[in-house]
Amino acid sequence: MRRLMLLLAASAVAGCQSPLPPVDPQMAWVDFSTPFPNDTLLMAERLDNQRLRDGRFFQVMPGSHVLLVRFDFQVPGGGGGWGMMGGPAERLCYLTIKYDHFEAGQRYLLVGQSIVFTPGARLYNAKREIVAEDSESYCLM
Repeated sequence: MRRLMLLLAASAVAGCQSPLPPVDPQMAWVDFSTPFPNDTLLMAERLDNQRLRDGRFFQVMPGSHVLLVRFDFQVPGGGGGWGMMGGPAERLCYLTIKYDHFEAGQRYLLVGQSIVFTPGARLYNAKREIVAEDSESYCLM
């Protein structure tokens, strides 16, 4: 049983390290970023209500799309103490970003950010202009 668990863990880690697919010039590419990479996780969950197999990026056809991302980040408290006195806790949220003007061959950057307990995301074009922000969010903690 122990050997099976080690094999499963090793295959999961190997899957996370696979190279990204080549960029298709007929599509738009969306990368992710967070201000504090060690404390947060931002991953693609759904594109136009369809679950994605690889959460490291979005690659979309030109036009209008709805992106759903998973955003995990640390919040103060929740470490067994009273209120803000406990250690940090993880907060898991889902953010929806709608954008009508994705262009073929363009790269976009989706930046996840949090202010204490409140998550947010902004979509930037190649000129670093904000083109969309999250329109909906819900958190499980």
